[in-house]
Amino acid sequence: MKRFPFLLVLLALVISAFQIGRASAQDDEITGSRKVVAKVVPKYPDIARSMNLTGTVKLAALVLANGSVKSIEVKGGNPLLVQSAQRAVQEWKWEKADHESTEDVEFRFHP
Repeated sequence: MKRFPFLLVLLALVISAFQIGRASAQDDEITGSRKVVAKVVPKYPDIARSMNLTGTVKLAALVLANGSVKSIEVKGGNPLLVQSAQRAVQEWKWEKADHESTEDVEFRFHP
């Protein structure tokens, strides 16, 4: 009988692990002159998941000639989702070019 609460907690953890794996920013839209060659998908924040929060984050990434991100400007979005989107885009790589460019990125977060 003492194992029953332990088994309930274990079952709850297993179920939540499956839900955590599916929740992310599942849609993104990129506008600009350069092609993305390597993407990192933003993690859906735990607090946003607990609040069942959805929303769109708009960013403008200043991309160096070598394809790496120099800086990111937030154009809009819920602060709980913005940080996750910024972390992901910081890891992105664009194709090389002769000059810097500004690339617009939009993420739609939904659980």
